[in-house]
Amino acid sequence: QVQLVESGGGSVQAGGSLGLPCAASGVTDSSRCMAWFRQAPGKEREGVALIYRGTGSTYYTDSVKGRFTISRDNTENTVALQMNSLKPEDTAIYYCAAGTNLICRARTSEYNYWGQGTQVTVSS
Repeated sequence: QVQLVESGGGSVQAGGSLGLPCAASGVTDSSRCMAWFRQAPGKEREGVALIYRGTGSTYYTDSVKGRFTISRDNTENTVALQMNSLKPEDTAIYYCAAGTNLICRARTSEYNYWGQGTQVTVSS
């Protein structure tokens, strides 16, 4: 059974940085897609970044390109999101997710497993 546990959330001032590690136990090669989503109060959950576990190819939503970096370590079964130059609009609960699709996309419906989420708050 796949379990995802996020950590590393917290409060930071605008312009600061945070790293969010996700420990993924029970993940097999069938979980080809690993992603980070976020959900701000009153908004829908949106995909922030994803990575193919096999090739390491990545995708970022436009609002975080150049500021966020997603990475994975298949040996340690971890996925991380490094967030730099944070903005108040990055404030949200951040979720780690794993999916089995052949093609990885940032759609919540295509991810089978989810972590419990970690709060990120960016103050101006």
